Amino acid sequence: MERNFPEALAHTLQFEGGWANNPKDPGGATMKGITQRTYNQYLGRQASQEELRHISDAEVAAIYRKLYWDECLADALADGLDLAVFDAAVNTGPREASKLLQRIVGVPADGVLGPKSLAAINNYIAAEGLPKLIDAYTEARQAYYRLLPTYVNFGEGWRKRADEVAMLARDLSEQQTG
Repeated sequence: MERNFPEALAHTLQFEGGWANNPKDPGGATMKGITQRTYNQYLGRQASQEELRHISDAEVAAIYRKLYWDECLADALADGLDLAVFDAAVNTGPREASKLLQRIVGVPADGVLGPKSLAAINNYIAAEGLPKLIDAYTEARQAYYRLLPTYVNFGEGWRKRADEVAMLARDLSEQQTG
């Protein structure tokens, strides 16, 4: 839901931290979770690492909104599920985050959420419940991470992050239905 973006962003930024340029991270230079490649895409030009290091909070929010939240149609998702998918999108990319959800609800996993995917998501929630979908999504996210070659370096952090996001997502879903 649109109203959840500020809270989802704040929660996700807790995990993203500040400047990083870990040689073991295939994302390369990153500031507040925004990679150099993503920043360049947003600006429509090649930016320097120094520019990335000084990215404004407004730019960070705009990038996360446009390239992650909107890309995963988070406004159309139920409370809690929106956070889970958004956070996964930030961590894995929006296409992979969408594919994980599509596989669970039984539609072709093309990485682009559209009307058929949204209908399948809503049907799943009606049949199984939102908490079950959030749990299944968290399991799928964890399984995805375990297959990555960088899991040995970053897996423990990813696992903790996914678990914390799932707890908050369930809380948000209970507020919606409670």
